[in-house]
Amino acid sequence: MGAEEDDSPFEPVEQKDDYIDELTGLKEPESAMMFSSSDAVLTIEDPNLHPMGKAIAIFVLFICMLGFLNGLDYASAEDGLVRPDEFVYRLSLSAPDETATFRGAVFDHEGMPLENATVYVSWDEEGVWNYSEMLTGESGEFEFERLDPGLARVDIIVERDGKRDVLANRVLLSPPAMIEPIGFTEIDFTVPSQEAFAAAPCSNGADECEIRNIDLTPTQMEHPLMDPGAAGIYTTIGLGFMGLALIAAGFTIWALKSGSVLVLRTAAGLSFFGMGHYYSACMFGLVALGLTFAIPRPRVPLTDPRHQD
Repeated sequence: MGAEEDDSPFEPVEQKDDYIDELTGLKEPESAMMFSSSDAVLTIEDPNLHPMGKAIAIFVLFICMLGFLNGLDYASAEDGLVRPDEFVYRLSLSAPDETATFRGAVFDHEGMPLENATVYVSWDEEGVWNYSEMLTGESGEFEFERLDPGLARVDIIVERDGKRDVLANRVLLSPPAMIEPIGFTEIDFTVPSQEAFAAAPCSNGADECEIRNIDLTPTQMEHPLMDPGAAGIYTTIGLGFMGLALIAAGFTIWALKSGSVLVLRTAAGLSFFGMGHYYSACMFGLVALGLTFAIPRPRVPLTDPRHQD
């Protein structure tokens, strides 16, 4: 009996290597797959302040100290490099003419108001002496308007018992402040007793004189009389300088802890307004502000242990 024939209706199909290869026309690589890694490292901006930034922060703290000392000088009206009268006098140099009002009252040595006492105000205007005078009222009050700000001589003239007693003072008339168009100066004067004037030497060297003088201007050359309110404004400015210095120092410490260049730049800008003696804080503050723009910000690996929780 012969070999048995295959009556199956299906013909044998040649086995392909990969059905996907047949569909795509791409042959799967026969070599083993290999994985490779690059040298790229994820980095972030270093949150810590660069050493250059830390040095600038120390510099800003020094500037803050200069500003604080300047404010302390202003707040100490009786001593320091700058006095209230010097400050007000500098302002008066640039003030418009006839913008000062001068008022007050005149009392005797017992504190009683002196009526009809003459208040004589004179001031130097470019080599020419101008003057204005008036009599005091029932309460010893007086008020001058449209005077020039700055230094002036004020003579209080009182006639009694046939004598004319003259009390001379050096006064600083306040200029306008801030947005005010007029500067106000208010000072009360106390005229010494007749015995004090009798003991004063006569100007002509005689034993007795009809016009008796007590001249206080030599003792007021460095620090003339001035309005107490002007001294108060001067002290307030000093407190403002001290406050700015403390705020700038606070921002500087914050920058050291947070590493923020922007905060350090803000501190440098605030220290600029501390002024300082002879504008030292202004100059140094401007330098520090410029240096903050040169602070580098390096990047550190994300896997740095300093940034791990």
